[in-house]
Amino acid sequence: PLIDTYLAYLLFYKLSVCYYGKNKEVLGRAILYLTAIEISLDVDADRDGIVEKNNPDKESWKWGPNGHGAILLVNCDSEKSYNKKPDSEEARISKVTDLKDMSLMVLRTRGPARLPEGYKLTMHISQGDAEGVRVFRAGSPDVVKNSLQKIFSAFVKDFPLVLSSEVLSQEVPYLGGSAEMNFYVEGLRFPDKDFDGLITISLSLLEPICEGIPETPIFTDKVVFRVSPWIMTPNTLQPVEVFVCSTSDNYQFLKGMRNLVTKSGYKLKICHKYMNRGDRWMQDELEFGYIDSPHHSFPVVLDSPRDGKLDDFPYDELLGPDFGYVTRVAHRKDVSSLDSFGNLEVSPPVTVNGKKYPLGRILIGVAFPTATKGRNMTKVVQDFLWAQKVQEPVALFSDWLLVGHIDEFMSFVPAPDRKGFRLLLASPDAGYKIFRRLHNDGHGQAKMFDGVKDEKPVTVDEILSDENLRAENNYVQSCIDWNRDVLKRELGLDDDDIIDLPILFKLENKDDEYRAVAYYPDMVNMIVLGKNLGIPKPFGPKVNGRCVLEAEMCSLMEALGLNCTFIDDFATYHKLLGEVHCGSNVRRKPFDFKWWNLEL
Repeated sequence: PLIDTYLAYLLFYKLSVCYYGKNKEVLGRAILYLTAIEISLDVDADRDGIVEKNNPDKESWKWGPNGHGAILLVNCDSEKSYNKKPDSEEARISKVTDLKDMSLMVLRTRGPARLPEGYKLTMHISQGDAEGVRVFRAGSPDVVKNSLQKIFSAFVKDFPLVLSSEVLSQEVPYLGGSAEMNFYVEGLRFPDKDFDGLITISLSLLEPICEGIPETPIFTDKVVFRVSPWIMTPNTLQPVEVFVCSTSDNYQFLKGMRNLVTKSGYKLKICHKYMNRGDRWMQDELEFGYIDSPHHSFPVVLDSPRDGKLDDFPYDELLGPDFGYVTRVAHRKDVSSLDSFGNLEVSPPVTVNGKKYPLGRILIGVAFPTATKGRNMTKVVQDFLWAQKVQEPVALFSDWLLVGHIDEFMSFVPAPDRKGFRLLLASPDAGYKIFRRLHNDGHGQAKMFDGVKDEKPVTVDEILSDENLRAENNYVQSCIDWNRDVLKRELGLDDDDIIDLPILFKLENKDDEYRAVAYYPDMVNMIVLGKNLGIPKPFGPKVNGRCVLEAEMCSLMEALGLNCTFIDDFATYHKLLGEVHCGSNVRRKPFDFKWWNLEL
């Protein structure tokens, strides 16, 4: 018989039993043969990038620096550059390079050359886990040894599929003697409302009973994985590359962006007209993030449900080797402007009432909590963001804006002191303070929009005397103040962590509802490239030849060691209700902090 223990040592025992009489004569002999087999299904449970032998914590998953449990990546990149789709949708492994996107799992055995007749090893998963994982096996020990030599091989047939949504249980080879067999575990889906991200894989040794009766498991080993969440990157992380669109009318904007990106030392990627089809809103179409494990990490783009004419860009141009893709599909009737990703941001790391958020907190814009009607970010996207767990979202009120994006009134910039950043907020009050000062200093006739083509100049005194505009900005200020209180509470900020930028708004009527748009180019809607800021040129009133709004912005930002570059986006972005940030996107380096070390 086989010994049923957690870990059976695979030695052969020959036990001789002698029976003696009173006079020590041998009455009889019996020989008992015991066969012991060591079986261990192993993973990187201590998260050091190495699959250790029989870690006692492999059967569970725990957060924190002293936690344990293996990690799985969603295989959402594509090893192909043409006729591509995410590797998780491929029927088989097409290139050995795909193995690095999977987690290694090792079956270690020691025992006789073969199992007793009728006994077998079976690997299995539950029906609930089957939609989230596939397991491939290295075809033979030789394949395992030679896989590195074949790393550039185009096609691979040596990794048969073991487990999937269609195969919940399958016998696996027992190699005999002292042996190891490699398996490659592939994540298929991200955590979501109906999936907590945990996957259990089991291995059982089955014993035959008799013909017609199912085998009985006499030993089961199991391992637990957690799928890596999708992680956003804040403005304070180092940029890698900047994305903008080329359209028939934005040459001046592109020139300014190219100069800024070149000066900052980063790559500029231009989405040309044939791909963007006139859609210039790069920020709104996608959000860059990444996934991470102890053995591998790569960027993953989240494609918004917005589906404008840039819709094909994330899939066709970004998806590729070590560049993943994920999206969430909403019913068309549910999609609004708030589903564009100018309405999706993330804070730098913060601590709130003693609770640390080392990866920051996701920020989204929704309707006011007490509103009986209004626009919201669609539920499938909100569910996805909440399910990632590591950047707990905060809901802000953005439906008061015509476009409805939180990047119209807030941004973050790096800072050398305090919490390492400042929150920038648009502030009509700060704007009126500057205009009143200009009036008091005798510059009431200084003009906004002076020299801007097809735009009527407006004097400082005309702005100050416009009572309707003042009332509209009082309303806007109250909306921003509500968000200010939420941000202070949910991000653990003090007033000294916030800088108010002088920006005025105006209300426009659309579908019999009044909502706000920027009165002049919205300087908070900027691109942050390290210490260099690309800011919409406001075309404010000038004193001694210098724009007062630019001077104020430079004074506030240079105090933090930041450099301001003002980019003319007036005709090609501002007049279309967007600015520099709306028309660009930045892929950034991942956090140094590892998400599995979070204390949850």
